[in-house]
Amino acid sequence: MSNDLYTQLASSLLDGDPDATEALTRQALEAGIEPMAIIKEGLMPGMNSVGDKFSCGEYFLPDLIIAADGMKKAMDLLEPELRSRRQRVESPGTVVLGTVKGDIHEIGKSLVATMLSANGFKVYDLGVNVPNEDFILKVKETGANIVGLSALLTTTMTVQKEIISELEKAGLRDRVKVIVGGAPVTRGWAKEIGADGYAEDAIGAVQLARQLVSG
Repeated sequence: MSNDLYTQLASSLLDGDPDATEALTRQALEAGIEPMAIIKEGLMPGMNSVGDKFSCGEYFLPDLIIAADGMKKAMDLLEPELRSRRQRVESPGTVVLGTVKGDIHEIGKSLVATMLSANGFKVYDLGVNVPNEDFILKVKETGANIVGLSALLTTTMTVQKEIISELEKAGLRDRVKVIVGGAPVTRGWAKEIGADGYAEDAIGAVQLARQLVSG
């Protein structure tokens, strides 16, 4: 019974049917299946498969967004159950994320936030046009171990460099990994400004974040 539900859960994410993901999660809970098992055996394999299909060009941005919505609906049901059992999903890391000062591009950054959350990261999304000092303050407040800086304009790329410098001045650089991204950003730019990594899409950001926290 449970194996069949796990397969259906994974398939609902692959099929892009958030309502089915939600209904199957509720069904699994009503059947007495442990919330952690639902996540580890059904939802995560499904999200991993979606990521694989996106990486090889079989799935596109809308497919990712719909799958992430299904994952969110499922987690909205599961989190109260986890809390009542005093269980929690072990988070691989805490991320402070935002689009840098002077830049109001939202979609790519928001998708990265959603995909990181769907993969268990605790994410603090500061939004767009974020002042440099807000990144620093949030890292201090949350103890984050990853900072994600998005810049979609060539004119705002240099702000990524400024924030890395300010993390150094605040004595925080050694404890956080900095990921940069955005249309004009390249691996070479990331290296030039002293970032720890570059991702060109949301799946790449998740893979990079995992590597950085486990390395």
